[in-house]
Amino acid sequence: MGGVTAGQPVAGVGPAVTVVGIDAAGGPAHPAAAPALAGARLVVGAARHLAAVRLPADADTVALGPLAPALERLADADAAGSPAVVLASGDPGLFGVVRALRAAGLPLRVLPAVSSVAAAFARAGLPWDGAAVVTAHGRDPRPALNACRALPAVAVLTAPGAGAAELGAGLTGWTRRLVVAEHLGTDAERITETTPEQAAGRDWADPHVLLSLAGEPGAAGMRADNQPAAAPAGGWALPESAYAHRDSMITKSEVRALAVARLRPRLGRLVWDVGAGSGSVGIECALLGAAVIAVDRDPGATVGANAARHGVDVRVVAGAAPGALHGLPDPDAVFVGGGGTDVLAAVAHRRPDRVVAALAAVDRVAPAVGLLRAAGYAVQGVQLSAARLADLPGGSVRLAATNPVVVLTGERP
Repeated sequence: MGGVTAGQPVAGVGPAVTVVGIDAAGGPAHPAAAPALAGARLVVGAARHLAAVRLPADADTVALGPLAPALERLADADAAGSPAVVLASGDPGLFGVVRALRAAGLPLRVLPAVSSVAAAFARAGLPWDGAAVVTAHGRDPRPALNACRALPAVAVLTAPGAGAAELGAGLTGWTRRLVVAEHLGTDAERITETTPEQAAGRDWADPHVLLSLAGEPGAAGMRADNQPAAAPAGGWALPESAYAHRDSMITKSEVRALAVARLRPRLGRLVWDVGAGSGSVGIECALLGAAVIAVDRDPGATVGANAARHGVDVRVVAGAAPGALHGLPDPDAVFVGGGGTDVLAAVAHRRPDRVVAALAAVDRVAPAVGLLRAAGYAVQGVQLSAARLADLPGGSVRLAATNPVVVLTGERP
């Protein structure tokens, strides 16, 4: 297979559209940017970027507002063989315009600058190879917030109304230190270390980058493989011996495997584990990237110690449900491992997308199904009956039955 010559477009025919990253100080960082701009017949970018660079006198310019008109002009330029440049902040391949330009079928040559995320970590003097990078710009900010709740090092590209104040308010109750980097690379640059509560109580200048940190890099909770949102290297549906528990009060691994599958945990989602006990279900959701709140009425529940053992950050709320659920942020999915129909009713009232309940008592199944259906959920259920190998004297083995459990899954249409 032939290689790609430096500066050549990867796909398409004709000259590439050159995407030039503008650094935090307001100038193009790549040495090839100047000749690309000098030869451009069309330059597209935000008004502040167009004002920051030297443009040819005969070049047409398009100040970005809605993207569609700019894409049309760029497509016309490409079809005519007319060189075009797009100006963008930092590394335009990181939650930037490169995705939209590629989706439009344009051949690209990208000359990136240092991204605002890299600059923010640099200003804070921190490594960031184990950090997750998410955005709250132009989309629902809750997945970004839940990433901050779940992971020990997260950088958030913010937006007006979804910045340090709003994210700080949502992180109240989680132990985090925040670094807010405002106006990076300008004379107005300001780097502030604060708490979620303090961040929520003040105004922040736009644009800014938020770093959410649960501890120093390399501390407990930072994955050694630098894959913050990857599936856990040690797997899930772990044996009961992987958790401290009392009197075998733990969701068995066979049941846990189905419950976690039904909860669909992933980075950006918030899962409640109600009646958590050992916390095995919630911890495995956290291992798969979800933010988790574990609720248990027993202040001696082992969930906190188990979470630390597995290197995940689970927020533990001590109190009896349903009362302890009041004031908690709305979940995307809930596992109900304990409590009666009043707990299930309180959970359904919060309208999560998915509710999973494990019931050992058969007489609780019909009321639970009826309650979830009345709340508008489509309900599926299965009884799990497992038999495990057990040793016998003389080297033989037998099958030892575990207690059957009914797993109900309620899903909002």
